[in-house]
Amino acid sequence: MSISLRFLSSLAEVTAKQWDTLFPHDFPFTRYAFLNALEQGASVDGNSGWRSQHLTVWQDEHLIAAVPGYLKTHSYGEYLFDWQIAQAYEQYRLPFYPKWVAAIPFTPVAGPRLGIVNSTLLPEILPLISQYLQAALATKQLSSVQWLYPEQDLCGSLHSQGFWMRYDVQFLWQNQGYQQFSDFLASFTSRKRKQVLKERASCQHLVLQKLSGTTLSPQHWQQIIKCYQATYLKRSGHTGYISESSFHLIAKNMAQQLVVFVASSAEQPDKIIAASLCFISKDTLYGRYWGAIAENDLLHFELCYYQGIEHCIKHGLQYFDAGAQGEHKLKRGFAPVQRFGAYAFADTPLSGAIKNYFAQESEHLSAYIASARQALPYKN
Repeated sequence: MSISLRFLSSLAEVTAKQWDTLFPHDFPFTRYAFLNALEQGASVDGNSGWRSQHLTVWQDEHLIAAVPGYLKTHSYGEYLFDWQIAQAYEQYRLPFYPKWVAAIPFTPVAGPRLGIVNSTLLPEILPLISQYLQAALATKQLSSVQWLYPEQDLCGSLHSQGFWMRYDVQFLWQNQGYQQFSDFLASFTSRKRKQVLKERASCQHLVLQKLSGTTLSPQHWQQIIKCYQATYLKRSGHTGYISESSFHLIAKNMAQQLVVFVASSAEQPDKIIAASLCFISKDTLYGRYWGAIAENDLLHFELCYYQGIEHCIKHGLQYFDAGAQGEHKLKRGFAPVQRFGAYAFADTPLSGAIKNYFAQESEHLSAYIASARQALPYKN
């Protein structure tokens, strides 16, 4: 069997069928439609600091494995951040960029990072991928190779190939067979249950709607994008990572996997003032893009958490992954879970310090998870 590896600078170099055959079809973020929307809509490439460089494995002319990958000239939009390492490189006057990341841009969601036509080929293909990437490190083409938020099994396999493990903490809601939202709240202590009811009551004067991707009109999308951009402008001074063009491509090609929770006033029910855009797999709701043109923390909780939980209960979804960060999720029933990364670095005087840093970070995160569990609202 003749196997070769090469980087692709664009998904346009392969077809959607070639790419999607390798990955679970229901996981939205490795789908050709999603990644191509980022490229074609200029959310990546150009001057974004994300340059598409997807690693592909070929048997003769057949694509048999692929990794969505990017050359990075900064560390924004990754969420499993390495700013401290980058600063250390700068202090030692060592080049840290470019680095290569196996990641979904701006999307800190754990999931597949290596798509493969047949899982039985993994023991043969993964060492080839590792050797290919290690060669780029040895020749100083890259400072580091980073697999961000891969599945735990893949991370373990990468560790066996010499990659260093790194960990992160996120917050995940899990369905315990609830039949309705009140069943979920019944698992809370009395004080925490009253808090949620009070928060939800504060939004009762608004018109709250759930819109599926297939029913969203161009006018809906215009308002949703406006909310998203307004929130980023206020928070970060730019209009967000996802361009308007990328949003429209996602709307066109992924409607079946989209649901949006929106709010408007009773006086102007057709004018969206806040929106939470989510993606759906066979068992998980993924909260992704929030935006509002009116400040209201409690409305954020309603649209980004409570409406999503109700949707999961109604449709029998097992998990609600509401995005990165946010200790405020604990009080609303999202439990801390461990996430993973796998790293390799070109050899420098900092290599030993980085490895020690990862070990210390792991100890701190383990302690943090144990502490965070104490803040959950559930009855003992």
